Amino acid sequence: MTRFWLVRHGQTDWNVSGRWQGQSPSAPGLNDSGLAQAQALREQLRGLHFSAIYSSDLLRARQTAALIAEPRGLAVTLEPRLREIHLGDWEGLLSAEILARYPHELEERQRDPLHARAPGGETVAGLALRVLAAAQEIAAHQPDAQVLIVAHGVALAVILCQAAGVPLAEVYQHIPDHARPVCIQQLPAAFRNL
Repeated sequence: MTRFWLVRHGQTDWNVSGRWQGQSPSAPGLNDSGLAQAQALREQLRGLHFSAIYSSDLLRARQTAALIAEPRGLAVTLEPRLREIHLGDWEGLLSAEILARYPHELEERQRDPLHARAPGGETVAGLALRVLAAAQEIAAHQPDAQVLIVAHGVALAVILCQAAGVPLAEVYQHIPDHARPVCIQQLPAAFRNL
């Protein structure tokens, strides 16, 4: 059985300002607080042995993973399927801007979080298919191992919901804190609630 340690990347300036990042290529890397969070996490995980470290290929996740991997001498395997949910036209906008420009879409997101999407973006159901496929592939390649995955809030919340048997419609209520590890024993054999 593969044991997963799931870690959301450290803080960025966009997290602080309330700017929605998604997969935006303009999203910044870790800020000073985010770097400190990642370094503190590296110390917290010091006594754990990981067979492998996987990360989203987005900058903020890569930076977090690299800081954890460096003293262990492990390479970080980049996995694009672990990226954050694609937010389309909302990427790079402040929460207040999204509320002003897209009130109906935000209302739909609250009403149907699994199937609603930002204009030009991705649904939680679509995100779940790619993230869970990646996680199950990692588990197949790393049987009976302890693996670290560094990714993003909604992407990790999908894995957490599936592992706990929580409906994916509740995904936004299960977003982990920045740079706080969560351990799960295994994923279910079949995807639920998709």
